Amino acid sequence: MDISIGRGKTARRAYGIDEIALVPGVRTLDPSLVDTSWEIGGIKREIPIIASAMDGVVDVSMAGLLSKLGSMGVLNLEGLQTRYENPEPVLNRIASVGKEEFVGLMQELYSEPIKPKLIEQRIKEMKEQGSIAAVSLTPAGASNYGEVVAKAGADLLFVQATVVSTAHLSPESVTPLDLAGFCREMPIPVILGNCVTYDVAMNLMKAGAAAILVGIGPGAACTSRGVLGVGVPQATATADCAGAREDYYAETGRYVPVIADGGIITGGDICKCLACGADAVMIGSPIARATEAPGGEYHWGMATPSPVLPRGTRIKVGTTGTIEEILVGPAKLDDGTHNLLGAIKTSMGTLGAKNLKEMQQVEVVIAPSLLTEGKVYQKAQQLGMGK
Repeated sequence: MDISIGRGKTARRAYGIDEIALVPGVRTLDPSLVDTSWEIGGIKREIPIIASAMDGVVDVSMAGLLSKLGSMGVLNLEGLQTRYENPEPVLNRIASVGKEEFVGLMQELYSEPIKPKLIEQRIKEMKEQGSIAAVSLTPAGASNYGEVVAKAGADLLFVQATVVSTAHLSPESVTPLDLAGFCREMPIPVILGNCVTYDVAMNLMKAGAAAILVGIGPGAACTSRGVLGVGVPQATATADCAGAREDYYAETGRYVPVIADGGIITGGDICKCLACGADAVMIGSPIARATEAPGGEYHWGMATPSPVLPRGTRIKVGTTGTIEEILVGPAKLDDGTHNLLGAIKTSMGTLGAKNLKEMQQVEVVIAPSLLTEGKVYQKAQQLGMGK
């Protein structure tokens, strides 16, 4: 139902992850019986979690660890890994400066040109260690380096921007990326994003996307909502785009996974996204807290180094455990940020969902008090959910 903001402008109510709760049904099952597997571009994974293509989150080594655990990580091919032969000293510089200096430093460091040879080298390194070679480019980067990525043998290509659409208008001097043509010509699956609406999700699927990314602005290090005023709360965005997926599948028989991307911190957040219709989630800051993460306790958005209008910031996330503890446990923390797979399986068992398709059908209620009800002591003592 539309709500009147004022004369001449109405709005639809949208909901964030923290405003909803999942309702148990008439059946429960043991978590060991739950199937959390999903498929993207013909690749099957046990864990419906993808690590974001951010320089503080995924490098070649992290991609290998994630693949071995049953997940996957996406390498940013327009980041530090393809600008510097040895990015470690550069990452150390980012972690060493104060709040006032980091924006200028990031702009300086990311002004180093991208080197096609390093794109080839990083993909080769990923393949040699047995990991899924999932990589990311912006639409402009895809135009410039798509052929290099394909020849290097990448398994999946994520074409990402703050907002991606099939109807992009450019100045006459600029030729925009033809997403449908690009998906058709690339010899590997292409994942497109980000989007937040039914119509755009449907258009991206029709363009040939192997999967779509949903989410604008909810990420821990993203400032797009403050800088641009753009975004849709993640629960509503995910449900709308999942609706497009179902309608597209009914029309064509082709199933296009929906990946909720951003604003997801705990196992509970992941479970809510799945219940809203997501097939998997993409997360950054929870992975950046791993001891093996390249960011050195820091995490920053992909648009942070923009030389014109930064739409991200650097946040300190600290280090809480290994990537294995964070993904599959055993958990060392009680706040839902460790053993994310265990949380998914336990939630699905509690809800009676045997697989992700059944998880997408569970009942959801509006519950703005879900995270605060009865948690006075936790909040006062900064324990558990009160941290």
